[in-house]
Order: sequence, then structure tokens, then C-alpha cells
Amino acid sequence: MSEDKEIHLKNIISTLPDNPGVYRFSNEEGTIIYVGKARNLKKRVASYFNREQYENRKTWIMVNKVVDIGYTVVETELDALLLENSLIKKYQPRYNIRLKDDKSFPWICIRDEHFPRVYAMRNPVKDGSTYYGPYANVKMMHAVLDLARRLYPIRTCNLNLTQENIKAKKFKVCLEYQIGNCLGPCEALQSEEEYNENLQQVKHIIKGNIRSVLEHLETQMNDFAAKLEFEKAQVIKHKLDMVEKFRGKSTVVNPAIGKVDVFSIMSDEKNAYVNFMRVVDGAIVQTHTLELNKRLDESDEELLAFAIGEIFELFGSEMKEAIVPFSPGIDFPGVDFFVPQRGDKKSLLDLSLRNAKYFRQDKLRIQEKINPERHTQRILEQMKTDLRMKELPTHIECFDNSNIQGAHPVSAMVVFKNAKPSKKDYRHFNIRTVEGPDDFASMEEVITRRYTRMLEENQPMPQLIIIDGGKGQLSSALASLEKLGLRGKITIIGIAKKLEEIYFPGDSLPLYIDKKSETLKVIQHARNEAHRFGITHHRKRRSKATVRTELTEIIGISNITAQKLLKTFGSVKKLKEVSEEEISNVIGKAKGKLVAEHLSLRA
Repeated sequence: MSEDKEIHLKNIISTLPDNPGVYRFSNEEGTIIYVGKARNLKKRVASYFNREQYENRKTWIMVNKVVDIGYTVVETELDALLLENSLIKKYQPRYNIRLKDDKSFPWICIRDEHFPRVYAMRNPVKDGSTYYGPYANVKMMHAVLDLARRLYPIRTCNLNLTQENIKAKKFKVCLEYQIGNCLGPCEALQSEEEYNENLQQVKHIIKGNIRSVLEHLETQMNDFAAKLEFEKAQVIKHKLDMVEKFRGKSTVVNPAIGKVDVFSIMSDEKNAYVNFMRVVDGAIVQTHTLELNKRLDESDEELLAFAIGEIFELFGSEMKEAIVPFSPGIDFPGVDFFVPQRGDKKSLLDLSLRNAKYFRQDKLRIQEKINPERHTQRILEQMKTDLRMKELPTHIECFDNSNIQGAHPVSAMVVFKNAKPSKKDYRHFNIRTVEGPDDFASMEEVITRRYTRMLEENQPMPQLIIIDGGKGQLSSALASLEKLGLRGKITIIGIAKKLEEIYFPGDSLPLYIDKKSETLKVIQHARNEAHRFGITHHRKRRSKATVRTELTEIIGISNITAQKLLKTFGSVKKLKEVSEEEISNVIGKAKGKLVAEHLSLRA
């Protein structure tokens, strides 16, 4: 940073107030590259320029590009959050959190007109109409609209139903009236007062206030019953049943919870996903997930606060309580943030988090289908970070030993390229120099043989070697690499089966990777493939050995005949339990007699 620029920035910082506000960093071209909020403008901005080092390199790069600082003082932290949100949308600064959600979601519109219509639409305009939404779940929106229309018939025509036009008898009822979907306000068959009373109940349904609708219908039903108008009471009873059925499908927790907003967050290296659910009387009436693109390795607290501000701006908030995984660090007037530890509210928070995870999984699946190379690159980069590697593990080799009581020891090696099995490169190794069940010595032999040959043939080495086993097997493999001069040139790890612990050379403490991480899934896949491949080979060796030692000792019995018997009866042990006649049915009388006599002597 030049001396003139440093003096200029220090002068600006010295004049900043100690109030809440929003600051703006600009580069040499005058472009705003970062917008931030602060409880105390002077302290927050000064903190950027008082540090000698930054944990995040991107922050260091951004700070070195700042040549000017602008700011706006506000009354509260919430005002700062909302202004920050607005400025980020307006200027799209390079180093700010970026909303990746650019969809146009539908809304329910109640038209500002006589006998208002109720319908779904996108891109609401300021025309005096009332809008509810947006609805990320279109299916949920249509379910709400369908229930409202079946309970309270609302007109769908676009006629101008002023009192003057109705009195002048300008309109005639249409088919919607004939089939019961409209009560005919166009011919004064339904008064505007009655229509608006029904519309009020429609609003309750849209808002999720099902309890109010039930109370209204029960009052109507009881009034009709008191007047002995039982047919009308039965119609209302049918509507009550419809509402109860709808509520039964929608309720997810105890209806006594009342009105509450729920927020959860999950994040990875580059993105964060914040799920929002609005719950009324135990039913989810609105849900939405925001995807945020990280720019400066923002904390989950910062991301959650930003997302809550965005969601409140998008959906509005009439709630007095919000359920969150931790405090967002900002006061929202009239909203009490609650972090549940157990019970129904904790169940709601868990449900919200699952929704955030499902959203992320869906996004990743779509990306994988559209651009599989990008998906693979992301996995490899995650593995490189998790395993503290210097390069991407595009070539992985995994080893597993297999023996039963020391007999017929074998080792299997599987190869993964770009995080996927490369089966043509799989190899088996029959252990040559080790007597008895010695996994450590077997591993040392196999690693030596594999990489001696690769060095001799000048083949490209893997970036990652995985050893199926703990510290002992890893040390043996490492000894072989040391002899070959490869230690430190290839990343090598061991994975212990019991707790899925990852061991590194020279580190006594294992690494525990998130059980759901893609890094661990690739490692487990390679380990399981090596185990499967090794067991398959070991069974073949055992089978051949069994044939050779038991059946092929019999003069006149070939390998083919022995295999035929084993295929039919399963094992030599079972052969000893069957009759000569059964054996003869498979291989003929002469050979059957030879086998039966031999086995009877060995029994």
C-alpha cells in the first residue's frame, strides 16, 4: 500500500463515528468492491487496516485494493443490516456474499377491485392489490388456493363488477355459477358484504390461520342447525371435514406452538444454504431456501444474519418468535430469537436443517448432470483441503490384505482416477516372502513390489495412497516408500475400520472427517472396493487349493471333475455326507466309486 493511500485512508478512518452504520470500500476505478455493516463504524473499519496478516487471502487482496471509504450512519443494527442488504443487491460488490437465487417465485394476489379475485401470479406490482408469498413450493401454493376456492367460491371472471354495472344488469351468470364455483355476484345473487366476509376467511387460509376458519365454519354450522336448516348445516359440516383433512396433512408438530419462524443454516467451503419455514398452529405455511455464495470466508453467524434480513424483506414478518440454531448477533425489533435444545421446537429446527441439506444435495446432483467435470473437480478440491495435500488426488491407489488364519495370503490394490474406480488398473498380489498371518510384513512387501515396478517402468505415480488399516499397516507401507526414496513425494494415509479414523505418518492423533463428507465417502468407497476385490481373489485361491489337496489326489479324477463335484455339492465336507449313487449321478459310476471309496477312507 502506497504511503499517500495509507495516509488518505487513515484520515477517513479517524473521522468515522462510533455509531452503527454501513461502510463501502471502493477501488481505483471508483467501483464499490465491498459493503459491510457495523455496530461501531470506526472500530470495524479500522480493524481491516490494523492487521498485518489475514487468515483469508481474499480479505488481504480486497483490503489492498481499497483506495476510498464511504459510509452511512443508521439508528440500529437492524437498519444497518437492511441497508447493507439493499446496497449489495444494487452494486453487486465483488467481495460480498452473493445471493445465487434469481428465480421469480409465484405469489397469491387478492386484486384491489369490487368483488376481488384471488389468483396466482409472478412479479407483483404496486397497484393497491394485496400479495401473499412468495411461494418457493408451488404445489403448496396451489393446495392453499384450491382449499380456499372449494370452501368459499370466489369469482374468476375479469368483469368490472361495480354497483352501477350490476344494477344496470350488464352481466349474466356463466358456467362457473352453474357448477357451483361462483355465487353469481354479477347478477346480485351474492351481496358484496357476504363476498367480502368469505374473502376474509380466504385470507385466513392463505395466512395459515386454519383455527380461525374452523371456528367460523363451526359457528355457521351451529347457526343453521339451530334454525333447523339441516341441509345447509350438512354442507358446512362437509367443509369442516375438508379443513380438518387439510390441517391433518399439513401439521408437522404440536399445534400449540402457534406462530413461529424457523431458520437453519448449513455451509461448505464456498456456499451457505439457509432454510426458512413459517409455521402456524403446527403447520408449515411457507418455506424457502436461500443459497449464499461466500466471498471472504464469512462466519455462519454473519451469513445467518444476512439471510434473515433478506427473508424478512422478502416475506415480511408478523412473528414474535424465531427458532434459530444460534443467535444471529443482531436484534430484530419485536422478534425473540430462541435456540431450542429439545422438544417440538428442536424437531422443527432439525426439519429445517434437513430441508437445507436436501436443497444442497439437489443442487449438487443437477450440477453433476449438467457438468460432471465440475462436480469431480469440486470433490477433488475438497479432498485436497481435507487431507492437507499439495496437489489434487486425481490418481488414488488403495491397498488391502486378505488371509484366513494365515493361509493363502493375498493383497488387493484398487485404483481411482478422478474420484471414480478405474477397474482396468486393479491388481492382485500373492504374498511371496511372508510366512503366517503377518499383515505388516505383507503390506511392506506389496508396497515395495508395486512402486519398484512403477519406478522401473517410469509410470506416473499416484498423488494419494490409502492403506486399509491403522498405524501399524501405515508404518509398514511408509517403510517401503522410504526405501524407494518416495517418502514425502506421495501423500499416504491409513483408515482404521472401527471409527473410520484417518492416520497420517508421524501423527499419533487420528483425523476424524465428517461422516457425510464427500472426502470420506471416496476413501470408504476405495477401501470397500479393495476389500471386495481382495476377498474375491482369496476365495478363488482357497477353492483351487481345496480341489488340489482333497479331490485331485484321487487317481483318475481330473480338475474339471473335481470342480464339477464342488459346484454341485458345495464343499468336500458335504461330499462326505452324500451317497455313492448321488456322486455317480453327477460324474458317472466309475468315477463316483473312486471318489466315494477315497472319501470313506478319509472320513
